[in-house]
Order: sequence, then structure tokens, then C-alpha cells
Amino acid sequence: MSKLIPSGALLLALAMSTQLAAKDAPAPASLWHGGPILTMDGNRPQTVQAVVERGGRIVYAGAEAQARRIAGTDAADHDLKGATMLPGFVDAHSHFAMAMQVASGVDLGDPDAPVRDVAGVIAALKAGIAARGIQPGGWVVAWNYDEGKLAEKRHLTAAELDTLGDYKVVLVHFTGHGLATNHAAMAAAGITEDSANPPGGITLRGSDGKLSGVFFENAAYPVYMKMPQLSPDQRLAAMDAAQLKYASNGFTHMQDGASSLPDVLFLKSAAASSRLKLDLAMLPTSQNLPALDKHPELKFGSYEGHVKLEGIKFVLDGSPQARTAYMTNDYRNGAPDGHMPWHGTSNMTQEQFEAEAKQVRAKGWQIFVHANGDAAIDMAIKGFDAVGIKAKDNARPVVIHSQFQRLDQLKDYARIGIAPAYFSNHTYYFADIHRSNFSAAVVATLSPFQSALKAGLHPSNHSDAPVTPLDPFTQLWSSMARQSLTGVVNGPDQRLSAWQGLQMLTTGPAYQVFEENRKGRIKAGLLADFVVIDKNPLTTPVDQIRGIKVLQTVKEGQTVWKRGG
Repeated sequence: MSKLIPSGALLLALAMSTQLAAKDAPAPASLWHGGPILTMDGNRPQTVQAVVERGGRIVYAGAEAQARRIAGTDAADHDLKGATMLPGFVDAHSHFAMAMQVASGVDLGDPDAPVRDVAGVIAALKAGIAARGIQPGGWVVAWNYDEGKLAEKRHLTAAELDTLGDYKVVLVHFTGHGLATNHAAMAAAGITEDSANPPGGITLRGSDGKLSGVFFENAAYPVYMKMPQLSPDQRLAAMDAAQLKYASNGFTHMQDGASSLPDVLFLKSAAASSRLKLDLAMLPTSQNLPALDKHPELKFGSYEGHVKLEGIKFVLDGSPQARTAYMTNDYRNGAPDGHMPWHGTSNMTQEQFEAEAKQVRAKGWQIFVHANGDAAIDMAIKGFDAVGIKAKDNARPVVIHSQFQRLDQLKDYARIGIAPAYFSNHTYYFADIHRSNFSAAVVATLSPFQSALKAGLHPSNHSDAPVTPLDPFTQLWSSMARQSLTGVVNGPDQRLSAWQGLQMLTTGPAYQVFEENRKGRIKAGLLADFVVIDKNPLTTPVDQIRGIKVLQTVKEGQTVWKRGG
């Protein structure tokens, strides 16, 4: 006679078998079809009829009939209704933490409230003080300050900003490389008339020899270090707003291209990571190296949730539009304070860069270098050689911007394995400024995409937001048209096709952060990160590319933003 199983054990056995069956059952699928699907897989345009997603990953991309069989009858059906789908955009370089700060301050670059003169700046600051209830003695921080857009074509002075009253006032330059301040902000930063201009810094003085309140590069750091931090609640709200902006522009991968240690600790906190839906790669700057040594729990190169510490960023020079980039040619318009001759300056010495780069390399961390001018790029090449990096090492050092790259430097990029993160928006927003300082031949090789591709490199394209707007279709258009604000075409031989331009927003940046087998393409096994847009860039005339609109952004199979949703 067989032994009866007690009822409790029977229930347990039944529960276990149910759990095993559930574990073995495939996750629900979703089917995407009904419009052009650009895979971005390969160097020639490729489309598929349908894509099947399951468990956040792509399980099939190909013919619709086969996709329907794989998806099954219970799959969620997503009919594109003629819209175009491609991989979610991968941000090659921007400043997520700065976007958070811009959301909390006065935005002088707001297109809905344009600021046209000095009086307009003062009025915007007064309105910001009133709207935010800033109390006397507090900080008034404004972003996207651009003296070139003012009727007076000059910086505001400390004396003019003093007229706002008992406040510490800071106008952060749109390049992120400088600021204008009043006397209270200078005093808070410990800057006096006797303060020496630091190496790699630019301090502007008036005709009377006194401080004007304008500082660039290393001279601006004392003020940056004193600017107030957002409260935890303010940070979370600002983070939500910034993430929404990336999602609404089709990005499924974001970058914080100059992270401070407080930024890192906040964005990796449980409170922040629980609200991040998009991937975020962070690049702590080299100034944080001593502090990072005190945080061995911070790991590089792998995700925790949606956050990854990607590598260390070195800033070798400044901004060419602010005339602080380190060039071999002199600026025709001279230094920011007008003195000549002037070819810019480096922000750190060659010796310092090499010593710190060796530390980073020894830790196995990826190296990112900000270098705009060709002289700064020479520094980067020399430094990588000193560290001993070669292409066969697959270390993938990235030179961010690489704007005024000489074509002879491309062979060194190939030899070392450097990936250039180009910035084609310069050909639109700043090329007219650049041509006032340098020859047409020099300006023609801004972001030399075609030459880089012929050299076998893996370039990308970025916005450097908030330096230029977070708008992938302006990035795409500028890489295809290379047309300035006044209609001048700069370097027509470097123009990209629509497919190539899209590669610079997908496969190129994915490669640069070692994620080419995770994102940037629509292919089985990769993340189901998609962007749905209203027009197919491959068939849209170049002059209409900027008008393309994002309809939906999908991260790992889940819609994170939808137009009108």
C-alpha cells in the first residue's frame, strides 16, 4: 500500500511545480511592425519588416511572418502605422548633471524668453530672484550666458551685477568654461584684487586694471566650487526633468561628461537610481582622483541599475568659440581680454596629464580627454604614447570634441586606437565665429568625419548639451549639411550620408563605451532600446531633417516617453 503524502507537503509540491512551470514559460513578447525599421547594423542601409522583443531584449528582427510566429498570438502588438523605428540614440557626450542645474536656475538661453542686451540680462535675473524667492545674501545662478548674443557684444561687469543688490551673482558661460560674477560672489570664492591668475586660467580685468568679474578655465574653478548645491529633493526633481528631456529626444543612453564626486554619489544613491529609467554613463573628472581613492566601493566599467562609471575625463584645454582652446595657430581676434598674440592655453601641463593618465591606466579605467584645439590634441597623443596605449590594446581612449583636428593627426588616432567624439554642431552654431579667427582651410576640417572613417576610426557625434541644444536631428543635419548660421558650407568633403550620420548617434557612441554588443543596433540579443520617429531620415531631404519629430522612446521594451502621452 502506497504511503499518502500529507496535505501540506502536497500543497508545497504543487506550488513548486507551478513556480517551475512559470519559470520555464517564456516572458510575454511584443511585436513591432508596420513601418520602416532601420537596424543600423552594418555600413549600408538595412531595414527589416518586424522586430520581436521579449524580456527587454530583441529576440528577432526580420520578416513579419516569421516575427508573428515567434511572438505568438498573445504578443503586444505595436503597429508603427508608417512611422520609422531605429535603435534608441546613444549620447556620445553631454552634461546630465549640468542639465539638472540648468533646470534649477535662470536660463538665459531660453528661446521662449530671448535675452538681447545687458538690460535684458538684468531683467531676467530680477525675475528669477522674484520667482524663486531668493533671499538677500543668497546665490543667483544663471546658465547659458552668451555675451556674443547681446547687442553690446561684451561681458557684463561685476559692477553691473552688483546693482541687483545683496546677492552672490554668477552667470555661467554657455560653453561651461567660464563665468561672470559680481563682487559678492568673488568674495565668497576668496578672490581679491591681489589674487594671482592661476596656471591654465584666464582672468579679465578692466581698463583700470581691476577685476571685471569674468573668469575662464582654471580661474573660474574657485567660484564653481562655492556655488550652492541643490537639496536632495531639488536634485531628484531636477533629475526627473533632465531625464524626461533626454527621453523626449529619443535618447535611451545618457552621459554625464564631467562628473564631480557629489554628482557620482547622488546619482548612484538608492533614491536616484530607483527613478532612473535610461542608462547613464558618468565620467568623473581627473580632479576627483584623490577623492575616488577614498571610495573603493565605486566600481568602473559595469552597470549598477542604470548607472555606470565609464572612465576618467581629463580637460586639456577650453572652448574655441570662447577663444580658450589650445591651438597651434594664433586667434586673429586675440585672447578673451583682447591681448595678442594668443593661441590659447592648456589647462594642465603635459607632465601632470601623463602622470595622472598612468594612474588611471594602471587601475584599468577608460581614459577620456577633452581636447578642442590641435595643440591640445597633440598633448593627448603624446600622453597616450607615454602611457603606452596602442590600438591592439583595445583600450579605446576617447578624445572628446577633437574639433580643430589636423588631418595628419588621424594616423596617430589609428595607431593608438583613439575614438574621436566629434561635435558637428560647431559647423552650424560656431563656424562663423571660427572663420573670424582662422582660415577657411582650418575651419573646413572641423569634425572631419569622412577622413576619420577612411582612417578606420570609430567616430561619434554629440551635442555637448547644454552647450548646444539636446536635439539629435540638429546633430544629424549639421553632420550632413555642415552649414553655418549665415549659410556658409564648411568642409563639404566631410559631409555624411543620412545612414552614416545616424551611425554617429547609435553604433559609434555605443562602440566608444564598449557597448556595441548591447545597444546601438536592432539585432537579436541586444537591448530592446528603440526610438520611433515621424519621418524616415533616409528618404527625407537634407533641409527637412531638423523637422523630424520623436514620437516614442522605448527602453528595454518599455515605453518611457510618448508624444502626447
